[in-house]
Amino acid sequence: MAAIFKILCLSLFLGLLSAGTANAQGCSLSSLIILQAPTGAKVQSKPEFKLTIFNSCACTQTQVKLSCSGFQSVEKINPAVLSQSGGGSCLVNGGQPIYYGVTHGNFSFNYAADNQYPFKPISSQLSCS
Repeated sequence: MAAIFKILCLSLFLGLLSAGTANAQGCSLSSLIILQAPTGAKVQSKPEFKLTIFNSCACTQTQVKLSCSGFQSVEKINPAVLSQSGGGSCLVNGGQPIYYGVTHGNFSFNYAADNQYPFKPISSQLSCS
């Protein structure tokens, strides 16, 4: 499973290289790419998943919120990493920046549940320099 995740990350990296540098007009929620893969571990008999968010936009994205209505994990998640913020949304990374690129522009956390949860970006703020 880890090999599949590495292949997905490499594919994303190569795609980012071929796409070139994005500009502010090309940045949107679709610039936040969510990949998930099972880690192979079990937490309280539930499969563990690793979620990674990549920012393919040249601009930093802050205040990233994901849809998370009904999301539950038997593995404790630090509220600074993912916290419910009302209206079926969860704030990622305490609202702190998710930078551009595969090396610095990713953010990840693990959770354990019966099934992989279908997280989707629902809002963010662009910060372009």
